[in-house]
Amino acid sequence: MVFTTLKVQNIDYFSKLKFRTMNKLAFFAILCFTALTFSSCDKEDNPPPSNTDYITKSSWKFSSAKAGGTDVTGQVPACFKDNTMLFVANGTGTINENTTICSPASPSSFTWVFQNNGTEINLSTPIVSGGSGVFTIVLLNDVSLVVSQTMTIAPFPATTVELTFIH
Repeated sequence: MVFTTLKVQNIDYFSKLKFRTMNKLAFFAILCFTALTFSSCDKEDNPPPSNTDYITKSSWKFSSAKAGGTDVTGQVPACFKDNTMLFVANGTGTINENTTICSPASPSSFTWVFQNNGTEINLSTPIVSGGSGVFTIVLLNDVSLVVSQTMTIAPFPATTVELTFIH
């Protein structure tokens, strides 16, 4: 009888040990499965927006101007300040004069292209008298477009003008 009791106790002990080991293995398997599942759910690596994505996001409105590093926003005609420019991904664009119309009126449409590895934008028509259609891109992101060019506005000597547009 002692032998039978001992044997039952040993079987009971090994059954408990086997059950604990199985629980640990099951827990470890669930833990590994969960870790693999969540680690494979990373957000897709989307490429950063391109200059075209930024410039064609929506229309741009004049915000400020500098000449030779000095703020000259107050000297910009009101008819230019309320204009909006819309760039379309196919390389075309429009200028809307809005309520205050310049005389002569600004061109209503243009074509554009990035050049020099996206560091410049070439517009088919100048948007500022005294300047050209080629602007250096100082900043282009989802809310700001800052461009500059050297221009001559009589009677002043050539100076670098920086224009800031916002959405």
